[in-house]
Amino acid sequence: MTRPARLIPMLVAVAILAVACETTDPSPTATQTTTGPTDGLLSTIQDRGNLVCGVNGGLPGFSFLEQGTGAWSGFDVDFCRAIAAAVFGDADAVEYRALSADDRGPALQAREIDVLIRNTTWTVSRDGQWGNFGPTTFYDGQGMMVTAASGATSLEDLAGATICVQSGTTTELNLTDQMRALGVNFEPQVFGDIDATYDAYSQGRCDAVTSDRSQLVARRTTFTNPNEHLLLDVVMSKEPLGPVAPLGDDGWFGVVKWVVFATFEAEEKGVTSQNVTQMRDTNEDPVVRRLLGAEGELGALLGLENDWVVDVISAVGNYAEIYDRNLGPNTPFNLDRGPNRQWTDGGLLYAPPYR
Repeated sequence: MTRPARLIPMLVAVAILAVACETTDPSPTATQTTTGPTDGLLSTIQDRGNLVCGVNGGLPGFSFLEQGTGAWSGFDVDFCRAIAAAVFGDADAVEYRALSADDRGPALQAREIDVLIRNTTWTVSRDGQWGNFGPTTFYDGQGMMVTAASGATSLEDLAGATICVQSGTTTELNLTDQMRALGVNFEPQVFGDIDATYDAYSQGRCDAVTSDRSQLVARRTTFTNPNEHLLLDVVMSKEPLGPVAPLGDDGWFGVVKWVVFATFEAEEKGVTSQNVTQMRDTNEDPVVRRLLGAEGELGALLGLENDWVVDVISAVGNYAEIYDRNLGPNTPFNLDRGPNRQWTDGGLLYAPPYR
């Protein structure tokens, strides 16, 4: 056998070994670091002592400020609280910053806020210019609301109508695209503020109003006679809504996205605000134990306490608890979860592996 021929089996063996090494589970070992980010935005937030969370402030069910009490509530607010619980062990360590649709992008770019959780649609342009979009927390679509007295049942019935829409949103662009595709002429009335948009509609200055279907349902509950308004049976777009972290800090982005994933995984594994401590102490499922910090050092990899998920779920609950408390059947909105169900129940919610 020639020398080159003798080398072939050795080269094959080396190649096999290399492939085997690449497919090994990269879970931390005694020789691997388990230390997460020690500087950057996470460190800045920890030193400051609170989370600055950009929200809507005028959308019941998602983020709403009670004028009488000064209390914040809603689905988006609970995700702000979840992040604060993860970072500080205190879900109340949040400063809420109410932002208009036009102001939210610049606020992220200037780092005036630590995270934006404000019914904001994930698009390619925003992903490239505004910030890093985390997991989608609410899958929505654009709808159209009209008065029942109008008799309208389709977009074609709105030919020549005046339609209220908010500026600085995907809604404004989608409306133009849809009506153009249908060959329907209309007159847009554009407003820079959510309250002004719905005030104009409720006062009869517009024949219809368009936005995310969840927003339309939420704002309808504030009308004097909600039953006099209905949503057309049409979905005009895809609107994936979720948190956005400022560009340029992968460590902080990791915290934001894994807080959301933790609420998904907790629901899938049956971990709730009522049983989370017991599950941490007694459950033998390896995934649950890693999730709740009973084994492994996954929290340290994010720069957090190892049992940070226990603080999150204790404070706000799993995804189902957050959804039902703010939008579910026992609320004025009664929004069906639809695609916002777990993947095991035919929905789109899915957390990557905890390992």
